[in-house]
Amino acid sequence: MLAPIVKVPFYKATDDEEHIFQLAYQNRLPLMLKGPTGCGKSRFVEAMAMSLGRPLISVACNEDTSAVDLIGRYIVQGGNTVWQDGPVTKAIREGAILYLDEISEAREDVVVVLHPLTDHRRSLTIDKLSEEIKAPPEFMLIVSFNPGYQRGLKELKPSTRQRFVAVHFDYPKAEVETEIVATESGCTLDTAKKLVRFAEKIRNLKELGLAETASTRLLVDAGKIIRGGLNPRRACDVAIIQPLTDEGDIMTALRDVAAMIF
Repeated sequence: MLAPIVKVPFYKATDDEEHIFQLAYQNRLPLMLKGPTGCGKSRFVEAMAMSLGRPLISVACNEDTSAVDLIGRYIVQGGNTVWQDGPVTKAIREGAILYLDEISEAREDVVVVLHPLTDHRRSLTIDKLSEEIKAPPEFMLIVSFNPGYQRGLKELKPSTRQRFVAVHFDYPKAEVETEIVATESGCTLDTAKKLVRFAEKIRNLKELGLAETASTRLLVDAGKIIRGGLNPRRACDVAIIQPLTDEGDIMTALRDVAAMIF
């Protein structure tokens, strides 16, 4: 029987982030990815885990994410009480790449529990099992957050940030982003160029006061439905403009920009 074909995630490097990742992995250092929504942080982690041949365990953190959720808990199964590992414990036992997305959204007890994993100890204590597990050399901890979005809400403490090697991500240069959008969505190169131009216009309109700007992810979504036959202006509306805002005046302004480009 033939082995299943595994599709390698497409990732286009924009700087030396791949080299930094390799160095962090070789030296068993935790890695922090900083950057806006939809700029490629998660795809980068997927591609790097695939390049190492290591399993990837990802957790999308939110304000309800607790240490118990990540470490594990006792559950009732078939009339018996059994222990169930959480994603952090599972990743350590398997020597996997552990990716905690939007780590600053999680509760404070999560960060405290992770501290021993980010220094020379590389260990996790499970109080309920009276067990301390050591991370194998293959294990790597990666976290990410969006500094712009979190400003004024939740921030990682300096004592936590200084435990990580940090890499800043941003939206790629126009020619690189065009290649990404065309490759990921399957739309024409001309369409991808116009979508990137539209995104650049939005990103430069600081006066609109958008909480988030047009991400590469949104452009890929728009490219996919344009490829499927939807009118480009309508595709920009449903895949980019409406996900960004509900304000009528802002939507009108962005639709005017789309009309100029398409």
